[in-house]
Amino acid sequence: MGSLSSRRTLALAAAVVFSAGVAAAGGVVPAGAAAPSDRQGEFAAAADEFNVPEELLLAVSYLQSRWEDHNGEYSTSGGFGPMHLTDVDYTRAQGDENHHTGDDARGDERRPMTAPEVLSAPSATPQAAESLQTIDTAAALIDVDADILRADPAQNIRGGAALLALYQSEFGALSDDAGDWYGAVARYSQATDEVTAAAYADEVYDVLSTGATMTTDDGVVTLAPSTVEVDTSMVDADTSDRVRTDCPRRLGCEWIPAPYEQYGEGPGDYGNHDQGNRPDDMKIEYIIIHDTEGSYEGTLAMVQDPTYVSWQYTLRSADGHIAQHIRPEDVAWHAGNWSVNSHSIGLEHEGYAADGSWYTEAMYRSSAKLVRYLTDRFDIPRDRAHILGHDNVPGTTTANIRGMHWDTGPYFDWAHYFDLLDAPLKPARGKTQLVTVAPDFETNRPVMIGCNTAAPTEPCPSRPSSTVFLYSEPSFDAPLLNDIGIDASGAPGTIRVNDLSSRAGTGEKFAVADRQGDWTAVWYLGQKGWIHNPADNPTLIPAKGKAITPKRDDIPVYGVAYPEEAAYEGTGIDPVIPGVLPYKLKEGQKYSVADRFDSQYFWAKTLEGPNVVVNGDREYYQIQLGNRVMYVNVEDVRLV
Repeated sequence: MGSLSSRRTLALAAAVVFSAGVAAAGGVVPAGAAAPSDRQGEFAAAADEFNVPEELLLAVSYLQSRWEDHNGEYSTSGGFGPMHLTDVDYTRAQGDENHHTGDDARGDERRPMTAPEVLSAPSATPQAAESLQTIDTAAALIDVDADILRADPAQNIRGGAALLALYQSEFGALSDDAGDWYGAVARYSQATDEVTAAAYADEVYDVLSTGATMTTDDGVVTLAPSTVEVDTSMVDADTSDRVRTDCPRRLGCEWIPAPYEQYGEGPGDYGNHDQGNRPDDMKIEYIIIHDTEGSYEGTLAMVQDPTYVSWQYTLRSADGHIAQHIRPEDVAWHAGNWSVNSHSIGLEHEGYAADGSWYTEAMYRSSAKLVRYLTDRFDIPRDRAHILGHDNVPGTTTANIRGMHWDTGPYFDWAHYFDLLDAPLKPARGKTQLVTVAPDFETNRPVMIGCNTAAPTEPCPSRPSSTVFLYSEPSFDAPLLNDIGIDASGAPGTIRVNDLSSRAGTGEKFAVADRQGDWTAVWYLGQKGWIHNPADNPTLIPAKGKAITPKRDDIPVYGVAYPEEAAYEGTGIDPVIPGVLPYKLKEGQKYSVADRFDSQYFWAKTLEGPNVVVNGDREYYQIQLGNRVMYVNVEDVRLV
């Protein structure tokens, strides 16, 4: 049968005819009819108007937006409203910058690199123009201007329902049976291939089978679980002709390789990753979650440039499609820390850390499926000490702390992500001496500034957040903490959206230092940091685990877990001595421990090799020192 994309011309041609048919059938709300009073009612009214099974309309919307309006702000793929109607012409006019250009993503002081401007064109097929502008088709179907569809959730739901009914008309009658709409749901994904479209449709029907309940910006919305017999025959999801990827087969990942080649005359002029033999010679300890700060197509262009940097996977926002670029055994240049790069897999998610765009449920779910697969395969714990945001990766030296990245930023929903990973953040029983940061995402809306670079002192719009601030005293009037690695003068941190000096993210675990009323103090960068934690709306939950305390004052803290000098003897490699970071830990302070690590250094300096792993006797604990994780020598601390 024909591909989904080949039927899009037919869909556009049918739009006007279909719209007239809906009107003739009495699909337009009669004049004077009462408007629905809440989000649940808006879905019911739109489903009835356009003859779409209500439960199916709810499931499709859930997979895009979780039924939220997002205050009219657009998603990372240019979609608006509960039905994620795309208007990329509008969103691209707002600007598109990439935060990777010019950075040292390799993070090895032995061979620092500067990424140049990238001019390559992506080899992958970009999304079709119609898939980026579904708002235009929806506007024509219901005779409502696009600016209204962007801003009015009820009209957005109507437009999405009309669009879904239009797609179903390509496959047959507007059946009352949700199981007959598989092809229409796949079309709604706007995927460029049937494998991804089918994966999206499968997720929608999974939502139908499990049900869901959410408190949205306009009331509680509920989708009761239902058993649906689905006809999948209208979508051909054959993957037999694809290059095998390191993904669950159901995700339909695409292989778009990053180049491993010489591009210049110097021995180190090669890119854009290193060949390894993981996990046999180096354990894979981490999954690093990034955002792209640019479009999916532009990100693919970068990873295919040998003079640039790399990561293992890129995820597209609109439909959750995944492209793989590097095999897990090889080392990508993505985290800005060579020690972390050598032991991690990097995932780039199409999106922006600060500009107000939101991550689609389709991408959250694809990412979680991929990470479940990778953590099972490589025995990586599913916690926030091993599944890190790029903003949790430490600087390798004092000099580069300020330049480390801060994505995925404060608006990534870590609690929901860990629910999808089947590793929900649950409180431990009793009053413990460790706590996990766990504010309610929807109601936690800290005031920040700097989201609009043209007006850096203006407050950001009120948005759900995974971030909490730490104060120097138990009061909102007290200064924030100082991060001496960012500001050596001792000045307190700020509420800038990109300032990590005095904030913590959902899932991070800290040792309790004190409690006073509605405030809890934790040890943070050698200081007591006070977090507002009222009993009726807690931002912290009790946690179990281990902690360390220094054996003496001023023990060294490191950003890498490299071996001792003696380990390099006989290797022909000059010792790489890890630089001591500027933070001071005192006796009596305590810090949450994630793991105990053997020391290693991966020597990789030329295309031809040899690539050598240096193993040391020194062991490190990874601790949650501030917003970023860091390392201490096991011999310098005691477990408590």
